[in-house]
Amino acid sequence: MSPKLDRTQVEVTEPTRMLTDVSKPTLTIYRPAKEKDTGTAMLICPGGGYWNLYWQLEGEEVATWLNSLGVTGIILKYRVPRRPDELKTEPAHRPLQDAQRAVSLVRSKARDWGLHPQRIGMVGFSAGGHLVIATATGFEKRTYAPQDEVDQVGCRPDFAVAVYPGYLKVKEKDELAPGLHVATGTPPVFLAHGGADLISPPEHSVVLYLALRKAGVPAELHVYSGAAHDFAVRPGDHPCTTWTRSCADWLRRQGFLKPGPR
Repeated sequence: MSPKLDRTQVEVTEPTRMLTDVSKPTLTIYRPAKEKDTGTAMLICPGGGYWNLYWQLEGEEVATWLNSLGVTGIILKYRVPRRPDELKTEPAHRPLQDAQRAVSLVRSKARDWGLHPQRIGMVGFSAGGHLVIATATGFEKRTYAPQDEVDQVGCRPDFAVAVYPGYLKVKEKDELAPGLHVATGTPPVFLAHGGADLISPPEHSVVLYLALRKAGVPAELHVYSGAAHDFAVRPGDHPCTTWTRSCADWLRRQGFLKPGPR
């Protein structure tokens, strides 16, 4: 169970279930009701600082929300905690390998699973938000040696949603962190952040938004005054909980929430 924190740190203060000691990455698939199925799928990347995975709050509950929109939610159980060769102050590199492989795998299975191969998106929270952005901007170079025919399938997500992401900017500088580059062809991005986030300050999303805008990438940014970290998709009284409605509207305008050919 996650540690109990106070409201200055997180919006959801009670402990929720986590996973850790992951040595074998997996995908867990949650399908929407058949009559609501849009053919769109989203890989879900829970946060946890690249040490653990907030599986319940930022995984299972997110899949339930996506299913309500007619979207297939696929939780990525990526490798955590950090290994000895991964610096504590920088993003771990094995999760990016897992995420790139996951996008290619889902796209390679799209027809078999009744999904649209050009409607494979990602959503991530905190460190998982960084993982989503690293995947969405770093698709030109695979970070591991190709293993089989799955790795011949593109690993670029078709859209990306990052919620209170971290590791996106240089400390005390308004510039993207080393290793991040907004490549030509970066897909549309939706960003949501708490204005009072002490764990991952909103400047991370702001710096990324400005870089996306400069590169001509369609992007939308929402910063919620007074909101802390870890609000995920739970309903509540704070305006930050309305980000899910704004995101659904954004997905709808992009054409991802209407049934389409598969």
